[in-house]
Amino acid sequence: QNISAEARQNSSMAILPVVATNATCSIRVAAVTKGGVGPFSSPVEVFVPDSGLVTSAPSSTPASGNTDSFIVALGFICGTIAVGLILCLSVVIQKRCVETKYGNNSELAVNYTAKKSYCRRAIELTLGSLGVSSELQQKLQDVVVDRNALSLGKVLGEGEFGSVMEGHLSQPEGISQKVAVKTMKLDNFSQREIEEFLSEAACMKDFDHPNVIKLLGVCIELSSQQVPKPMVILPFMKYGDLHSFLLRSRLEMAPQFVPLQTLVKFMVDIALGMEYLSSRHFLHRDLAARNCMLRDDMTVCVADFGLSKKIYSGDYYRQGRIAKMPVKWIAIESLADRVYTTKSDVWAFGVTMWEIATRGMTPYPGVQNHEIYEYLFHGQRLKKPEDCLDELYEIMFACWRADPATRPTFSQLKVHLEKLLENLPAIRGSRDIIYINTSLPEDSPDSTQDSGFPQADSDLDPGDIAERCSPQAEVAMVAVDVHHNEQCETRYVLEEQLSSPVEEEAYIPLLPDGVAAGKGSTWTEASTLPAGSSLALELPQDSCVEDSEVLL
Repeated sequence: QNISAEARQNSSMAILPVVATNATCSIRVAAVTKGGVGPFSSPVEVFVPDSGLVTSAPSSTPASGNTDSFIVALGFICGTIAVGLILCLSVVIQKRCVETKYGNNSELAVNYTAKKSYCRRAIELTLGSLGVSSELQQKLQDVVVDRNALSLGKVLGEGEFGSVMEGHLSQPEGISQKVAVKTMKLDNFSQREIEEFLSEAACMKDFDHPNVIKLLGVCIELSSQQVPKPMVILPFMKYGDLHSFLLRSRLEMAPQFVPLQTLVKFMVDIALGMEYLSSRHFLHRDLAARNCMLRDDMTVCVADFGLSKKIYSGDYYRQGRIAKMPVKWIAIESLADRVYTTKSDVWAFGVTMWEIATRGMTPYPGVQNHEIYEYLFHGQRLKKPEDCLDELYEIMFACWRADPATRPTFSQLKVHLEKLLENLPAIRGSRDIIYINTSLPEDSPDSTQDSGFPQADSDLDPGDIAERCSPQAEVAMVAVDVHHNEQCETRYVLEEQLSSPVEEEAYIPLLPDGVAAGKGSTWTEASTLPAGSSLALELPQDSCVEDSEVLL
């Protein structure tokens, strides 16, 4: 018998009027909506007891907390294990493929060394951390060196504003080059001065001349305060700056004799370097012996372009702000009006020549910086150095003419210095003739009467002279010739005569081979021109447009 009943709305219970006892009924449930009757559920069997009332029946919905959760957990674990096995299998297969291609014991290694990075974005970020202008970043982008390629060593020199350190720069070919690294003390510098420091490096980037120092690179590193610090990498110069070399040769415990030919060769090298800079329209503005470096072969290089400026034909440079300037090397017109031209560098070159001739003395001894302009304005100039050739001093003096237009150019200075060098006698070696002057009169009772050394001072022991003056006194004999002059001054000329060949000690090459020979002409004290010689008048005057436009 089929009996049906509907539950009331919003109710889950329905009453079935079943008239049966001790019977089993099969019940199915379906949902009825406005769309019709839905599918019936699976039949549920219900036993009707004698009482005729069924109050409960087994539900078709599984009760919560049954054993199905165990099945779900077991399935999750099995799935995880299966995924792990698949990953391990894929790794094994990939490794087997690599071993098949490159061999059983080989490892896939990729070694790459970048020679030079031209990634503009990376370089701009590095230099940009210093806060420099975009124009300066553009100039330096090709010379930025990786910090890992530079190793620093001992400090070569230290000043108020920075230091110079020894370093080694690793080349792409695996070669290590010895370099000098110029750094700054950031505690004493403003942002503008940091940019000026890097501007000096940008100045040197395009220079290519044997007598002008060339930039090797620029490196940026973080200081201990995590502040970016710029470093300029330059070639290492064995003998340091020219001024220090001259002082050492004159004032050390064992001073080294530097012949006149070597000093003039230093001047020629500087003139060649400055001729190159002036041809490229560069003003150095800080030319001095301290800013010239000595290579291993004793060639002088112009360096330190911290105050250099780029000018163009017909232009002059006027300093727009107050800065620390080397007063004793500045031309008179630059002191008065802060106007600089190539002829201002010519003036400084004359002062540098005076430094070399005096072997490192300070210009204008006894004159204070604030007195220099008045000293020059009244026609005073640097005095002639002791034992300086008249011809050489006249070349210096031509550089200090009050009218910049009448000063010689660097090309003219180079020609005259080269001619002077050619006319000097050949150097006999690093131990040239040594002069010892005394003031004893010719008829002095202390003079010896021996036929070997007439008129010689008997208190001067030849063995003692050799010990003091000869680098190899223990193996050399000394011959002394006496020359008389009209001032009753006795001059002894000592020349070494080696009794047997000996091995020379290592010494600094004072001139490259072949430079000092010249034309083989001789020079004596009598060959110097008088102070009123016409050589100064023979120096050509430069009338170029660039240097004639000077505000006085």
